[in-house]
Amino acid sequence: MISPGELRDLLSGNESRVCLLDVRWALGDPDGPQHYLDGHIPGAVFVDLETELAAPPSPARGRHPLPAPEQLQRCARSWGVTTGEPVVVYDATGGMAAARAWWLLRWGGVSDVRILDGGLPAWERSGGPIAVGTEAEPKQGDVVLSPGALPVIDAEEAAEWTGLLLDARAGERYRGEVEPIDPRAGHIPGAISAPTAENLTPEGTFRPAAELRARFEALGTGPVAVYCGSGVTAAHQIAALEVAGIRAALYPGSWSQWAHDPERPVATV
Repeated sequence: MISPGELRDLLSGNESRVCLLDVRWALGDPDGPQHYLDGHIPGAVFVDLETELAAPPSPARGRHPLPAPEQLQRCARSWGVTTGEPVVVYDATGGMAAARAWWLLRWGGVSDVRILDGGLPAWERSGGPIAVGTEAEPKQGDVVLSPGALPVIDAEEAAEWTGLLLDARAGERYRGEVEPIDPRAGHIPGAISAPTAENLTPEGTFRPAAELRARFEALGTGPVAVYCGSGVTAAHQIAALEVAGIRAALYPGSWSQWAHDPERPVATV
């Protein structure tokens, strides 16, 4: 994490350039680019989650499959991601979307990537300046990505997971009471409900490390893996787990892949 005050200090320093990524996206809201134009942190580059942080959707792979490494590297360079320079990602939803960029860059081997805690609302509350309209094209980056720095699991591994498999969706979707998107309602058998929203305070910042650690330890023990609807907010859960000092694997296909496979069992209790 990085606080708004720490980000201001970083942006005002002369030691290094900061690559600042605006990842505003929410399910059912296609207007991320317009939100960016209406107001963003000066110098930020807009990142499109649907086209730059995911491969095309399919029933076989899910709604937001991991992008091909070469695609991700091309995009990261176009955002200005440069070897040895820090990256800060933010959104306006408590990090729910920005964490996808954080996870992908970390997965690709970029070590200095941080989420702006509280996102754009926290930046504005702190008195940070806001820019409107388009920014100048960023300098082309030179980062070389080597995916595999963070662990992932596939559907078969999720089915056989013997540790703690966390379902990061809202509780009503886990219980199968509602399913607004995917063809079947419920959860992967053996998974534990751990809604991502519970990682945050009412102000939209991450809860303190000790609180997060207590939360996750109360859910069970053993190796941890996480899924959600399509592998986006699960990255937020992994960020919260990392704050708590717990390493976790991502199931990228998540429920959007699992629910499309009629051979996969579904639990609702």
